[in-house]
Amino acid sequence: MNKLILALSGTAALMVSASAFASGDTARGAELAKKYNCASCHGADYKSPIDPSYPKLAGQHADYLVHALTAYQRGDKVMNGRNNPIMAGMAQPLSDRDKADIAAYLQSLPGPLVVRK
Repeated sequence: MNKLILALSGTAALMVSASAFASGDTARGAELAKKYNCASCHGADYKSPIDPSYPKLAGQHADYLVHALTAYQRGDKVMNGRNNPIMAGMAQPLSDRDKADIAAYLQSLPGPLVVRK
């Protein structure tokens, strides 16, 4: 019984730490977004892209942003990959933590995205 309790406690601790990691660090994310110059294409406020075909990032769901960055890292040669030479180059050096932090920052910004009307 004690082993089961220890195992469940360990699992719970891992879930909490994974959840905390997944939420990302918005301050670090802001620094990374500046370092990688995301605003040059997506707009200074991340909701006014320089081209209408570029996505608005402000307020976007963090899990979607992490998925998109990961897909750009994979490229179009694998399932769930994305092909965009600019974004592929920008996403390649990002670690999982970098992606989570950038996503947390962008999600924290006010944006035009609407969940319900």
